[in-house]
Formats: sequence, structure tokens, C-alpha cells
Amino acid sequence: MGAMKGLMPGAEWIEADGLGGFASGTVAGIRTRRYHALLLVATAPPSGRMVLVNGFDAGVATAAGWLALSSQHYVPGVNVPDGAARLEGFLSEPWPQWIYTVPGGKIFHECFVPHETAGVVLRWRWESDGKEMENEEVRSAGLNQLQVRPFFSGRDFHATHHENRAFRFDPEAVPEGQRWHFYDGVPAVVAGSNGIYHHEPHWYRNFLYDEELARGLDATEDLAAPGRYTFDLAAGPATLIFSAPDCGGGIFAGPVAEIAESLAKEEKTRRDTFPSPRLRAAKAYLVKRGTGKTIIAGYPWFGDWGRDTFIAMRGLCLATGRLRDARDILTAWAGTVSQGMLPNRFPDHGEPPEYNSVDASLWYVIVVHEFLQAAQKVPKFDPQTGVLLAATEAILQGYRQGTRHGIRCDADGLLACGEAGVQLTWMDAKVGDRVITPRIGKPVEIQALWLHAVAIATMRKDEWLTIWTKGRRSFRERFWNERRGCLYDVVEVDHQPGKTDDRIRPNQIFAAGGLPIALLDEDQAARVVRIVEEKLWTPMGLRSLAPGEPGYCARYEGAPAERDEAYHQGTVWPWLAGPFIEAWLNVHGWTPERKAEVRQKFLSPQLLRSDLPGLGHVPEIADAQPPHIPRGCPFQAWSLGEIVRLQKILGDARPMMSTFDEENEGP
Repeated sequence: MGAMKGLMPGAEWIEADGLGGFASGTVAGIRTRRYHALLLVATAPPSGRMVLVNGFDAGVATAAGWLALSSQHYVPGVNVPDGAARLEGFLSEPWPQWIYTVPGGKIFHECFVPHETAGVVLRWRWESDGKEMENEEVRSAGLNQLQVRPFFSGRDFHATHHENRAFRFDPEAVPEGQRWHFYDGVPAVVAGSNGIYHHEPHWYRNFLYDEELARGLDATEDLAAPGRYTFDLAAGPATLIFSAPDCGGGIFAGPVAEIAESLAKEEKTRRDTFPSPRLRAAKAYLVKRGTGKTIIAGYPWFGDWGRDTFIAMRGLCLATGRLRDARDILTAWAGTVSQGMLPNRFPDHGEPPEYNSVDASLWYVIVVHEFLQAAQKVPKFDPQTGVLLAATEAILQGYRQGTRHGIRCDADGLLACGEAGVQLTWMDAKVGDRVITPRIGKPVEIQALWLHAVAIATMRKDEWLTIWTKGRRSFRERFWNERRGCLYDVVEVDHQPGKTDDRIRPNQIFAAGGLPIALLDEDQAARVVRIVEEKLWTPMGLRSLAPGEPGYCARYEGAPAERDEAYHQGTVWPWLAGPFIEAWLNVHGWTPERKAEVRQKFLSPQLLRSDLPGLGHVPEIADAQPPHIPRGCPFQAWSLGEIVRLQKILGDARPMMSTFDEENEGP
């Protein structure tokens, strides 16, 4: 069937609930990750999450006998039962739908998560030749019973579940149907259906998750199956709703089929308001935090982090016009400034904040500036200007005076940073106590971000002009590597004057037009863009290190330590396509012809494909070498955010550029 064309069985779908939880799985219906689940809820939104309903076995009675409509993957690598063999088609819009072929017709299964509800709706229906069969025809074909056996756990979403005596199989009868409370401290699950529940407690043992196995992690799990539901398909579609009322799940009392139909219509209407599936996918990363919003860095395993939030929101919020969300996010983070630094992880749930990022605060200053520019065009909109400007001023003053981890404005106007054992830049992999890319000294993109933030400050206060003038002059003098025709990645390595790191990395693109304020002359910028394109560009984005450089890793695979070694040593990062393409256009021109060339040359090959492993989204990373297999998180906020921002840029006129006059050094 055409619906399956171009899709791999292992491709993944996700249904985010807007609260921090989600449902996810594969096209084939086989769980390959510990994170694949039907009801994965945010217990302490958005970062604290638990898996409640993992999946199900399903089958249907036919004239040819009992046929499975699902498959599970078990140790030592076998698929049982054989439902995946009957999968004829898969549709991802408006939500995941599977089409199974059985004698005499097809069975359609769908799964969707109502927005801002900790719940999931599952439905099955029988069709023949595109038409719903009459009841007697269904019965004569022997299709009079569908059976669904759900699998439960009740565990942290990073963990795995194993057989134990503490699990509570017995449900409590409630108006909605059945209510389970598996363990103390675990949210209850409520199930409602238009079928009949049969209590038959069993453990299903040794599920095998191949993606976890490939990542060198615990890959087996046991799940509890308290019973099964049976449905008469002759009576109409079968409906099963799971919810977690303690986590924001609805109370679905009443006729379940009618409730599901109402939820489906409401959800379809909501999804139809988005101009495209990609823009709707962008909304999946915006979730509730208290009374405001935050951005999940990626699904299925990331939380909300400072650096990722500010980079991603340029596309997810500003490019999409979600200014209210942007304001709420920025004002929430404004209250976390300490000694000029923002934590890289939002402080909550009793955990101490982690102030270990030099660039998160600088990205914050830049995004606040871009947000306030956009907010000026919206009548009667209160952007909380005073709160945001106070936070940016505190950041800049803290960096100028000096703060944690050796972060300080040096006498040359540049920003020094770093100390042994701490990873401060976005290249933040660490194995044990060893930082893989320490980049202590003056990293190139940190200077671009710092000087950009200082330039923004000069628009309000003249006192920053001296640092801007001195810093840009120092940057041009000290970072240009004439021998290689590009920029050093770090100068004053380990705070040693004259010591440089000349490995070709993508960080230099931010100083060559990847940010609105240019730090290089036209010839230098063109040379940087050219070498980045030649050495680092791939159809999935920019490599983090050029082939042939010391430490280069071609593939991101193996156990956690091996993957961390490769994380920023060649591995491709799709989010860097944004600053690279922006720099490329700044060098080559923003003409319609050049924009068309960018779409054809850089965006179309892979980044806009519809069959990436995270359907409708963009992955976190990819292998450095062809075929550039996508790796890491299949649904990544800043990867998708930068693609959305690029599409906005390419569809509109040239974005407003902040420029500085060479004579008076002012804006």
C-alpha cells in the first residue's frame, strides 16, 4: 500500500501531550526502546516522567482462525506473534494509523493523545473494500471478536521493569471502567472501553529492545498483563482509553465510543489549524512548566535545558509567532540568573541548579533581543521588557566582572572561560571525570556570542562600546588562521598565551555570518564559509570535526563511553545547518536565485525528507561518514527549530541585520 512507501518499519512516531509526557513507538508496532509506550506521563512536569502503559498484544477472530494484529520482540531476538506480517499500510497524519490485512478485509487501528491530557485513545475498526461492513456481514466473516491485552509497568521512564511480587494486578471498579494502582508512589491508571474486561493476570518476560542493546544499555524488560479486553467489531469500532488522572488525565466517564469520537474531532480540528505537519511537530516541544511553558530538548529522553531552549526557541517560538510562549519561557529563566550565569538545567524538584554553561546565558541575551524586536510589532502585547532587560544586564555585568569557572571579560575585550574537569560549551561530552573537548581558553563561538551580546548592549548603553571596539579588533587579529584560511577553534588554549587549536570545527561559522552581527570582513567570511562547506557539510548538517583531524570519529555507535568519545569529534549535528546556511547566504547574497539554490543544495537532500527515523521531526545527530545514519535522539528540538527558522528565512525577505559603522563603532 502506498501509505508504507519510503517508510522503514523501525521509523518512530510520537504523540506528545503538551505536559511533558507522550506516546511513542515504531511503524511496525514493535517497541525497540524502553521509552516506547502508550501512556508515558509527566509526574513532576516536565522532567519527572513515568511509564504506565507500555503496549499491548492484539488479535482478531476470522473465518481463517485467530490472527494477530501485533508483534513483540523477545530474547533472543524473535518476533512473536506475527501481526507485523499483516501490516499493509501506515499513516502518520493526523495521528498514527495502521492498516492490517485479514481475510475478507482490513482492520484499521489508530492511536492519538488528546492535547494537554495525560491519556491515550486507541481504536480499531473493520472495513471491506473501503466501506464499513454491515453487522451481519462481519459476523458471517467470523470477525466477531477483537482481543486486546495491555502491558503495564509503573516505572521511571529511564529504567526497565522486571517481574516482582509487589506489582498489584487487581483493578478497582470505577465508573470509567478499571483503575489500577500498581505500586505506592506511582500514579494510578484508569481504563475505559466499550468492550468486556477479563481478569487473567500474567507476567510477560524478556521483551528485548534493540535500540537499547545497540546503545550498550539494559535492553530487557518484564511487563505485567492483568487481563484482556474483548470487543464485538460487529457492534462498531472498538475503543480503549487509558488515562492518568493524577497527572492531568481526563475523567472519561460515560459512553466510551462517544467520548473517543468527540476527542478525535476536537483533536483533528486543533491539528488542522497548523499550516503544515512540520509546524505542528514544532509545537510538540513546548510543554507546561507550572503556570508557564518550557521547551523539551528532545524526545524521548531529554528534559528542558537552558542552552537547548534558547537556541531552539528562535525557530519553535519566534519564527512561528508564538510570542506569548517565548515571553513565558524567557521570564521564567530570568529568575534563575546567578552571578551572571543561567543554569543549563532548570532548577526544580529539590535538585540544585547546574551552572556549567558559558554559552546558555549569551544565547539568552540574543534571543531576548530578537524576541523584543518581534514583540514591538504586536499591539497591546506586554513582553515584560523590564524583567528581561534586567536579566540580560545581570548576565553581561556578571561576565564582565568575572564569574564561575574562569568566565571573565579579558583585557582584550574577549571572553575567557574554562577550568579543568568542567565542560562549558555546547561540545559538552564527558566520560567519567574526563572532558572530551574541554576547549579551555577563548573558544571561537563563545567570542561570537559574547561580542554579539555586547553589541546588543551598546544599543542601550554607551558604556559597552569600548568592549565592543576592543573585542572585535582583538578577534580579527587573534583568530584568523591564514595558513588554513579559516578561524582557530580556540586561542589561548588552557589560558596559555599564544597556544591555539587549529582543528577545523563548525564553531567558526557563528563569526562568519551565522549570527546577525558580522565579525569578519567579506573575504574572510567567504573563506570560512567555503572551508566549512568543503570539510564539514553533509546532507544532514555540519560535522563537528573535519575528517583527517586528530581525534576524528566516523561513526557514533557502541557503549555510552564510546559514543561520548564520538559525540563532538566528527558526528554530524543538524541544528548547525541553520547558522551555516545563514552564513552562506550572507556571503553569496540573499537573492531569490541563491535562496532557491540553498533549498535544492542544502535542505532538500535529507533534512526535509519525510522518512527520517523520527517521523515529521529532525534527529539530534548523524554519523560523520556516508550514509550519515541518523543517531541519538530521533526527535530533537533545536534540530527541528533551526529547520523551521530556515524555512521562515527562505520564505520571507532578508531578515533584519544589525550592522555597525566602522568609523564610530556604534550601532
